[in-house]
Amino acid sequence: MMDKSHPKMIRTSLSTFLKNHNFIVKEGLIALLICALGDLVAGIILGKMTFFLKMFPGLLVLIPGAIGMRGNIFGSFASRLSTNLHIGIISPKFELSDDLNHNIFASFVLTLFLSLFLAIVAKGLCLLFNFESISIFDFVIISVLAGIISNIIMLPITMFISFKSFKHGWDPDNVTTPIIAAFGDLFTLPAIIISIYILRFINLNLILGYVIFIIILILVLVSFVYCYNLSYETKTILKQSTPVLLICSFLGGAAGGVLNSSVETLLTNPTLLTLIPQFSGESGSLISILGARLSSGLHSGLIEAAKKPQGHAVDNFIVSYILTILIFPFIGILAEASSILFKTAGVGFDKIMEISTISGLILVSVMIFVVYFISITSYNKGLDPDNIVIPISTSVTDSISSLILISVSLVILGVLI
Repeated sequence: MMDKSHPKMIRTSLSTFLKNHNFIVKEGLIALLICALGDLVAGIILGKMTFFLKMFPGLLVLIPGAIGMRGNIFGSFASRLSTNLHIGIISPKFELSDDLNHNIFASFVLTLFLSLFLAIVAKGLCLLFNFESISIFDFVIISVLAGIISNIIMLPITMFISFKSFKHGWDPDNVTTPIIAAFGDLFTLPAIIISIYILRFINLNLILGYVIFIIILILVLVSFVYCYNLSYETKTILKQSTPVLLICSFLGGAAGGVLNSSVETLLTNPTLLTLIPQFSGESGSLISILGARLSSGLHSGLIEAAKKPQGHAVDNFIVSYILTILIFPFIGILAEASSILFKTAGVGFDKIMEISTISGLILVSVMIFVVYFISITSYNKGLDPDNIVIPISTSVTDSISSLILISVSLVILGVLI
């Protein structure tokens, strides 16, 4: 006979857990809601980019990697700031120092270098899968210029959010990464559009185009070598981050390849096209919060780098599930509401909420173990998790989120797509 007190015990345990972790859920939820609004704007922009996607074939392969790269680089930058603020290396009064300056410069150089690599990956994937695409010249110009534009915006935003959240008593691990990711998502697509217009101007003069192309290549390579030799701090960041981010860029390109292979389906289902940046952004932000908290926990000794997660690590897993159940139905509602607002074809609130929630639960169930494994492995190998965990975990998230979302959509919507 079932013990009637068992459900009551579960409710009591859940209530106690929420009470003890209320600040984490509250801060994380607020950050994710802000992120959702930013991703909604990005989704609406992507939904309105059909002209550019048709005029510049293969561009969709570049977009997920470009969006993910902003989150990877500046999420890691924010995570390093968070750790340094926690342990007192960087002053919360925002005083310029070698540590801060070197972090800024390294983040800028990583953006340039990875933008170039992402352009090469995007063109390579188009050739490999026989996608119609623009030239490597066009890919490089668009990707690097978009990276520079995003950098100019994202560096001050990242520092402002990190320092302000810490100053006001908010844990940067719960706040900065998702909000920064939201800003990255928000500004990446406009930066790409601006880069396209610049490219169209450059293409009016072939010689000018080649000169700019060569200048970009020289600038990227020289700045990378200079930064690598600048200091021990910058060398460590580039040495640990570059291999990881190269893998991440490839995974981001793979995610773009998945989307590009279903481009006709997406163009005929605007709600799904709007949902993609939201789903990818919220997934990456949620996993980034987990990664940042695990990283800080390992640094501070709250989490033991053991093969079997326990204690503080398991608590963070449960918080991730709670946030998933709260946020993913909401972004489905936002996607469908935007379709109604702009008078485009929707799929229905019930179906889009089901798609978003089920996809989110599947994704989080996979990623919590991936993030934990990456965290303890990097820590045990003597690597800084701040440089490793967020880039890899968010890139894996970006890569599989597209596949999971499209697969769940196919199952739930059936013949509708």
